Amino acid sequence: MKKLVLWDIDGTLIRTDRAGIAALVRAFAQLHDSSPPMDSIEVAGRTDRWIIGSMLRAQGVDASTENIHAVLEGYLQLLQGEIDSRPGMVLPGIIHLLETLHARADVAQGLLTGNVERGARIKLGHFKVSHYFEFGAFGDDSALRNDLGPHALRRARERHAVAFAPDCTFVIGDTPHDIECGKVIGARTIAVATGRYSLEELQQHTPTAAFADFSDTDALLRVIDAT
Repeated sequence: MKKLVLWDIDGTLIRTDRAGIAALVRAFAQLHDSSPPMDSIEVAGRTDRWIIGSMLRAQGVDASTENIHAVLEGYLQLLQGEIDSRPGMVLPGIIHLLETLHARADVAQGLLTGNVERGARIKLGHFKVSHYFEFGAFGDDSALRNDLGPHALRRARERHAVAFAPDCTFVIGDTPHDIECGKVIGARTIAVATGRYSLEELQQHTPTAAFADFSDTDALLRVIDAT
């Protein structure tokens, strides 16, 4: 096993029609009787804990560990219902890519996501793709996206007994924050414009490769196999 592929979730693997945001807003309002306008808070590419901390501060509430945890627990109770009530989808090419990489003996797949692990499993389980990912780094590990890469590498090493080289590690995501956190660990970065950022906006952050979507699965596999 030589190559490690680390996937973001929202806007990269799946789209939930903002189910996560809806669950966060409802959980926050249950505790604090109101919630900030989410258009004023950067969400894409951030961790759950970072988003909740920003929501609390916007409402003049102490962003303490206890207050963040309270909102997070409420969110996790509401998330499944929000996902069930919305259309959502697995994004183009993803199932074929996950199947293809899963079948290869030279590739390990994991997650590198701002979702806390329980939320990640709820989302991926709903779309029946959770089983592709035995390990990962999550928003539980840190509120800061750039802190997550080393956790993913450590868990990949523990799971597969392989120290994956940076130039054989690929971080795939739909935001500039995904690109940045991949660069922090020296990984190759693959951006996809299936989230809120356009292809041109993502290319400005100089990823290793960028795609409009992954409908041409062979194109992404060629990037992974070029090393």
